[in-house]
Amino acid sequence: MSEPLPEPDAGVFRCPWAKGEAYVDYHDREWGVPIHDDRLLFEYLLLEGAQAGLSWITILNKRENYREAFDRFDPERIALYGPAEQERLLGNAGIVRNRLKIASAIDNAKAYLAVREEFDSFDHFLWSFVAHEPIQNVWQSHAEVPAQTAESARMSKELKRRGFRFVGSTICYAFMQAVGMVNDHLVACFRHRQLQGKTK
Repeated sequence: MSEPLPEPDAGVFRCPWAKGEAYVDYHDREWGVPIHDDRLLFEYLLLEGAQAGLSWITILNKRENYREAFDRFDPERIALYGPAEQERLLGNAGIVRNRLKIASAIDNAKAYLAVREEFDSFDHFLWSFVAHEPIQNVWQSHAEVPAQTAESARMSKELKRRGFRFVGSTICYAFMQAVGMVNDHLVACFRHRQLQGKTK
């Protein structure tokens, strides 16, 4: 059984970026928890790409709109989107209306299907970049946390080779942090200990 989460105002130490209700909830419940569900991994990858050049809070606030607009992130459906669907998305004020990012989501869905066909699961392919085990970091301050690593660079290079877009090394590292491939909670943060040794 997982440990209960403290109330937002309980006085526990959190990573410094976890300010405000939405960020605290995301930090406490999601960020850094290992994910092995193919569809959810695909969702995170698309959302990280949508975030490029923006703040993550912008995407968090639009997350449910994204789920509705992109058919609950069903890659089979997204891969079939044509010009009409792209124009529909460009007219949707609930998401980031960037033509390149919308087109990349469609390309990424197609690339995802090809990867899943080859490796049997998107999960198996992505987690291979960390040898299928979360990397447990021991950062003392936020300034120590890198923006990218050798692992994220390898992931980025391979994803690009396979036709994915908006998957630079920095985006890939943010994705790895979010889906628990690395535990980048500061050691003083209550979530660091809770997530140590957690693989799923």
